[in-house]
Amino acid sequence: MRRPHHLLALLLAPVVTGCFASGGSDASSGDAKSGSRLRVALAFPPAEHLSPYGADATILSRLGVTEGLTSLDANGAASPALAASWRRDGDSTWRFTLREATFQDGTEVTPAAVASALTRAAAAKPAPAALSGVHLKATAAGRTDVRITTDRPDPILPLRMSSPGLAVLAAEAYDAKGGADPVGTGTGPFRLTEVTGSTAASLDRFDDYWGGRAQSAGIDVTFVADGIARAAALRTGQADLAEAVPVAQAATLDAATRKETATTRTTSLLLNAASGPFKDAGLRAAAREAVDTAALAKGVYEGHADAGAGVYGPAVTWAEGKRERLSGRAAASTPHGTRITLATYDNRPELPEVAQVLKQQLEKAGFDVTLQVREYSRLESDALDGKFDAFVMARNSLVDTGDPVAVLASDYTCDGGYNVAQLCDKAVDRAVTAAEGVADTDERRDAAMAAEAAVLRTDAVVPLVHQRIITGVGTGVRGALLDPYERTLVGTGTRR
Repeated sequence: MRRPHHLLALLLAPVVTGCFASGGSDASSGDAKSGSRLRVALAFPPAEHLSPYGADATILSRLGVTEGLTSLDANGAASPALAASWRRDGDSTWRFTLREATFQDGTEVTPAAVASALTRAAAAKPAPAALSGVHLKATAAGRTDVRITTDRPDPILPLRMSSPGLAVLAAEAYDAKGGADPVGTGTGPFRLTEVTGSTAASLDRFDDYWGGRAQSAGIDVTFVADGIARAAALRTGQADLAEAVPVAQAATLDAATRKETATTRTTSLLLNAASGPFKDAGLRAAAREAVDTAALAKGVYEGHADAGAGVYGPAVTWAEGKRERLSGRAAASTPHGTRITLATYDNRPELPEVAQVLKQQLEKAGFDVTLQVREYSRLESDALDGKFDAFVMARNSLVDTGDPVAVLASDYTCDGGYNVAQLCDKAVDRAVTAAEGVADTDERRDAAMAAEAAVLRTDAVVPLVHQRIITGVGTGVRGALLDPYERTLVGTGTRR
């Protein structure tokens, strides 16, 4: 099984006071022409030095720094971004026609530049999750087109190209070691100008953005892992936008500033199927039977979540009624005091509480549970390397591509690049491979549900709750971009 490399652990101090001083221009002195600056509190500090190839890619997307060839519309379909149009050119080839656009370093977005960026992304170690199981070759095709060829027919390539992990950067972003620096090299409406370790970042408006001049002069970002501190920053006027407000803090915010969005995010209990106690399918079944998901949704999430039903939740509306009744699961074994290590992270404040409730439920079933809670950037590499027996994680099932099959390939197959459960099951791989080859949308969704059933049958993942995310939006803010895929937050029309 491929293992992602270790990531540098970064320590974040959850301090708010003084964090939101404006960088660049003074927020209070912005006029109608230049616009004022936005102050944004994000939950997750950079875990990979803002590399576009891993988890940090979504940070860049949410802040309007980077773009891919396509984006996702409200229905989860591919829509134009850097590519104005595209067409299939044979079973394994697509041609994307570029719009006129400029990189933030002043260079032109050309077919050669795009092909080079995609080639570097495909060669990244680990590869972006959107390319899990896919090998592609990108080449320039004339003055306006990029030709992308895959090793096998890929009917959802335009969806893959929407992934934040496949953002296109200017040539100067890339180094000889495979790294990519997004500072001043993206194509979005905001240009990243400075990153202060894992605590803050500054962005200025990119006036030559192809989609029009942004209404805000820039963005001042503070990474605040403490959810209480994020809510307090919004409540006291130190932040204009605060992501992932804890449900316990929702009541402290004015109703007008609480924006609840149904998302495709599912919080799950992932059990290490490759080593340790949960290599035994019977003990995985025992853990699954011990979990009371309704109690988590009602208690920990105070009704701001639905009890877990599968990898896909209620926000994935087409999945309703398609989920098949599971059979063939292993019979539960008796734990007899089996010792396990359960881990989670505190950037999403509900997760430690979820883990604490799970600890009690598992101990009641006969497990001996040790709980570990860390900040995400200090936990990710250990989780991906299978160093925990069980892991509680909130994962947006459609964030990587918008395609329901992609998350199964990246998270639950033998070669998956984000396989925290360490699952390597022949039946799962067959089901996912079969689903990947289906082009018709409805048939692909049916195949995805069959593959989901194969995953759930292993008991390596226990869906806990399907989340509704609360975002704090200041009363003077207009145009915040809240979507179920959690890829966007700030755009050209976001202002205060």
